[in-house]
Amino acid sequence: MSRLLVLKFGGHALANPARVRIAARRIAAWRRRGVRIVAVASAPAGLTDRLLASAARVTSPAAHRELDRLLATGEDRSTALLALALSAIGVPARSLRGAEAGLQASGAFGSGNVTEVDVSPLLSLLEQGIVPIVAGFQASRIDGETITFGRGGSDLTAVVLASALRADQCHLIKDVDGVHTHDPRQAPQALRIPSLSHDDLLNFARSGARVVHAGAAQHARNTAIELRVYSFRAPLDGTGTRIGAAA
Repeated sequence: MSRLLVLKFGGHALANPARVRIAARRIAAWRRRGVRIVAVASAPAGLTDRLLASAARVTSPAAHRELDRLLATGEDRSTALLALALSAIGVPARSLRGAEAGLQASGAFGSGNVTEVDVSPLLSLLEQGIVPIVAGFQASRIDGETITFGRGGSDLTAVVLASALRADQCHLIKDVDGVHTHDPRQAPQALRIPSLSHDDLLNFARSGARVVHAGAAQHARNTAIELRVYSFRAPLDGTGTRIGAAA
C-alpha cells in the first residue's frame, strides 16, 4: 500500500487565499508522488483572536458551549477553502468537521481530551481517491456537543489522526522552519535543531516552547509517531526538524 502522510497546515500557511492555493499545490504534489494524504487545517492566522474579540463585545468570553461553537468556525472555514482550492486544480477533496472525521472527546469546553477515533470515514474517502481535509482543534462529545482543545489544538488533531491511521509520518507545517534553540520570532540568532527525540520535544513543549502543542508532543511520544516540523515556505517535504525518526 502507498505511503500515508498526515499534513497539518497551521494558521499562517492558510492566512490568505494565495497561501491556501499554495497548500493545495503541496497536497497535489505529494499525490503525484503516489502518497495518500489526510490534511488537517487550522483557522487562518489571526481569526481566532478576532472571534474572541467579537465574543468579548457581547459578553465575558469564558469557556462555554457557545464560545466553542464560535471558535470552531475558524477551522471549518479553512477546511472548506482548502477543499475548494484542491477541487479547482483537479484534486477531489472533502472538508470534514472533527466529529465528521470520527473524533470524539470528553472534558470541559475549551479543554477537550480525545477519547476515541473512528477512522472509517477517512479510510472510505481515501479508498475513493478523495483527500479528506479535517478541521483541527475540535471534536464532538458523547452528548453531541462541539468541544475544542485549546490553543494549538490542531497539532493534537493531526497527531491523533496519524496514530489512528498508522500513518508513515505526520508533518506539522508552520510559520517557522523547525524547532529551534530559542523562539526564532524573538531571537533571530536561534539555531534550528535538525532532529529530536520524542522526549526532547515533550520537554521543549512543557517548558513553554510553543512550536508544538504539548498534548500533541505527548501523544506522539506515547504512540511513536514520527513528526516533521517545517515552514509553509519550505520545499515539498521541507528540511525542518525530524522528531522520533529511526536512526
